[in-house]
Amino acid sequence: MKNDAVGSGPLDIAVERVGTATVLSVRGDLDLRTTPDLIVSIDAAVAEATPSALIIDLTKVAFLAAVSMTVLIDAHRRVQGVSKFAVVANGPTTSRPLILMGLNETFPLHADLADALTSLTP
Repeated sequence: MKNDAVGSGPLDIAVERVGTATVLSVRGDLDLRTTPDLIVSIDAAVAEATPSALIIDLTKVAFLAAVSMTVLIDAHRRVQGVSKFAVVANGPTTSRPLILMGLNETFPLHADLADALTSLTP
């Protein structure tokens, strides 16, 4: 029997300062196994320096589990009132589930990083 399991692939998170904003660029699968890595990266990015904006770029995410969406909500709440927050997502793997869950009403979604940076940074 062939196992066509989805998720649990490799995950890479690059953290970059762009002006006064911090961008976490995520590549790979965000699932139950890899989501703790995202939490650690968010915690470190916020603890290191208070950015004017925290942007999570999901454009290279191949799989997005519900547990990862919860982490995005928590990150938004954590920085609310201190930093602006946005998620970059496009396509059926990332933006579609976020919109279906109504998260575009919770925090801004942008189709590309340039748009997010323009919108959130001075």
